[in-house]
Amino acid sequence: MNTRNARKLVGLLAATVAFYVPAQAFAAPGGETGHGAATAERSGTTATRHQPGASTPAIPLGADSATLGQPDDDSAIRPFSFHAPDEALADLRSRIRATKWPERETVSDPSQGVQLATLQKLAAYWGSKDYDWRKAEARLNALPQFTTRIDGLNIHFIHVRSKVKGALPVIITHGWPGSILEQIKIIDLLTNPMAHGGTEADAFDVIIPSLPGYGFSEKPGATGWDPQRVARAWVVLMQRLGYTRYVAQGGDWGNAVTEQMALLQPPGLIGIHTNMPATLPDAVSTALQFGQPAPAGLSAEEKAAWDQLDYFYKHGLGYAQEMANRPQTLYAIADSPVGLAAWMIDHDERSYELIARVFDGQPEGLTRDDILDNITLYWLTNTAVSSARLYWESKLAFFAPKGIQIPVALSIYPDELYSAPRSWAEKAYPKLIYYNRLPKGGHFAAWEQPDFFASELRNAFRSLR
Repeated sequence: MNTRNARKLVGLLAATVAFYVPAQAFAAPGGETGHGAATAERSGTTATRHQPGASTPAIPLGADSATLGQPDDDSAIRPFSFHAPDEALADLRSRIRATKWPERETVSDPSQGVQLATLQKLAAYWGSKDYDWRKAEARLNALPQFTTRIDGLNIHFIHVRSKVKGALPVIITHGWPGSILEQIKIIDLLTNPMAHGGTEADAFDVIIPSLPGYGFSEKPGATGWDPQRVARAWVVLMQRLGYTRYVAQGGDWGNAVTEQMALLQPPGLIGIHTNMPATLPDAVSTALQFGQPAPAGLSAEEKAAWDQLDYFYKHGLGYAQEMANRPQTLYAIADSPVGLAAWMIDHDERSYELIARVFDGQPEGLTRDDILDNITLYWLTNTAVSSARLYWESKLAFFAPKGIQIPVALSIYPDELYSAPRSWAEKAYPKLIYYNRLPKGGHFAAWEQPDFFASELRNAFRSLR
């Protein structure tokens, strides 16, 4: 390898590591519809607005982005529903049955990746008549769903208003390989707390958008849709809905977007909550980046977090490396549903172990249908590759503190990629108003443990009401 190529390889590796730790500086719109058909329903011939007269103040987008308010920035809010064609579901089952299987792994654990037996159990149920996508579709279509055009893209979102007057609005953002399906279990818990052991004082209005290139949101047809740009779009969405005082929540990419919203400090955003915080001290980040031993002087809690992170950086970054560097190369997961399933359930070891137990007949938080509904949504919308591009777009260090100056609340789950110690959290978030460690739950906290998650949001934001 010549010197130039060697430098290029080092740069690529550094960029991928910098996705999680700080380093030195470092389908076309209106076209493809994927495997399903979406319908934007209208009242008569005029698209219905969600909040008549709601203003849309301009938010600077930066030199690399279009300016909001241009002709393609239609502020109308349109009801939305989705119905996958029968032919698409028949094609899905046919492709599952036609899967060409490799040999079994040569180890007795998941160290080589998704195990053959687990994936074959998943495929057997997915391809059978026992699995019914229409049930998930009906649950989605029973919710108030909408689309609106922001910065040139049609953005899909769920919006459920509480019956309680003065409920606190919260915008909740999913990550990868998640979707809006992660959060639908918590909607009634938050909007109707009186039916779940809470009081009217705990009520939220809930807004759950699909990230650009995910689910039913439009796929960007050009570069530039990084977490900062998504954050600016979410600010506009909340303004368009007429909210002047609200909070935001996110995990995974949802945290990246939510923290960028906090950095914008838009009028109305009074605080944020995350279940995947960015708290790594510089010494820890540097040691992880260069494969060094743990820094001296870590407390027991900090050393436990280090051990989680050290394992993740050594064994769990494969998916992120590919998507951060070569997302377009992932043609196989757009063509093979079983390939897509394997790619998605291999996100992190603890989530994979939970999913494997589910398909072994030991459901714990998630069911087989939960898991397959999410994968099927990616399949029917053909968003395997478009969702991966967010990794390529982002130049943020995922776990590095960002200097957020508004109130922050944290819920720490034991099976997340790492459990942020309070000592790191207090330094990363100067206005930390809530910190709690949960007894169980992992990367998909709202999906796995909706009761815990809803209770956390109530407690986290109580002081801001």
